[in-house]
Amino acid sequence: GASSGIGVQFAEMLAEQGADIAILARRYDKLVAVAEDIRAKYPERRIIPIECDVRKEDQIIVAVQKVMEAFGKIDILLNNAGVVDAVPIEALEEEAWDRVLDTDLKGVFLMSKHVIRHMKERNYGKIVNTASMLGLTASASVPTHSYNAAKGGVIHLTRGVAATYAKHGITVNAIGPSLFKTEMTENTLFAEKALKMYNAVCPMGRPGNPGELNGAVLYFASDASSYTTGQTLFVDGGWTII
Repeated sequence: GASSGIGVQFAEMLAEQGADIAILARRYDKLVAVAEDIRAKYPERRIIPIECDVRKEDQIIVAVQKVMEAFGKIDILLNNAGVVDAVPIEALEEEAWDRVLDTDLKGVFLMSKHVIRHMKERNYGKIVNTASMLGLTASASVPTHSYNAAKGGVIHLTRGVAATYAKHGITVNAIGPSLFKTEMTENTLFAEKALKMYNAVCPMGRPGNPGELNGAVLYFASDASSYTTGQTLFVDGGWTII
């Protein structure tokens, strides 16, 4: 999910910290632009754009093969692809429900399935899933029912996979962002009514700023979290504590 939004920020942060990166998304032209931008900033890093729809297992298989051919290993998997719908449940079409669940939840399952096999061979791996505070709480101002269901699933899938693969040297954790401005949230959760309510309730009184998720991702992606697995760290300005 590195063609826009926080996925771009994560890719840049990991490159800055010394990682070579394969960036995946459906929109290949945007990936190429992101890769060029990162190379310009960090010319010593290898950045490979790969077109991939995480809802399609056959595309994931090909993408993972390309990464292995390029790098010979996968140390970190960051599952960040996501979409959202803001439709009340009585008006929510089955196709729209499937689009969100398949991208936000099934995509995490399929990517993890095919990357973990390679991590097991090396007895090492760091999987970081992008969940959401909306996997734990609901929104009274914007009806995000399919997104709630998907992100709640990501949180518990994180726990289950972590428990199974801890003995293989693989940690699996998640971040739970609150409101950050992205292409996905700009016209929904950043709408005037929703943003006003968010700011009124959030203890910090504001949405997140660019870069404020990076520390959590870096912690889970690095050996600093070698004894931490199955956890979701909510980076939410205090939203989930009230």
